[in-house]
Amino acid sequence: MSHYQMITFNEKELDFIKRNEICRFATVDENGYPHLVPICYIYKNGAFYMVTDLRTRKLRNVERRNKVALVIDRYKPNKAVMVVGDAQTLYSGPEFVEVSKMFFERFAWARNDPWGEGEAAIIKVTPLRKVSWGLM
Repeated sequence: MSHYQMITFNEKELDFIKRNEICRFATVDENGYPHLVPICYIYKNGAFYMVTDLRTRKLRNVERRNKVALVIDRYKPNKAVMVVGDAQTLYSGPEFVEVSKMFFERFAWARNDPWGEGEAAIIKVTPLRKVSWGLM
């Protein structure tokens, strides 16, 4: 159970989130060390979604410990939204199919190498804390 409640983003934060497509996604490995990777995301209904192959370290880390963080940022001028949240994995079902279709529509790399249920994992991050800067 989390000590935080789900948060909402203000209009400028939402605009920034929706205009970008890559975040840096942090998980914790089996030895307690951070693992940080750039990854494409979709933002929908207050959650971030990322797709990954079934054998990735980030997926193993999320399945072991679902506490994660991500940051969406730009440099010059410096703008960012940082989120801490809980992650869950989706392998099939209506939400998996709907989000997969959103990836296929938005990203050429996803259209060129599509996946079906059970062939990839979607990591869903529910934001519980946020910090943003440069978005005044």
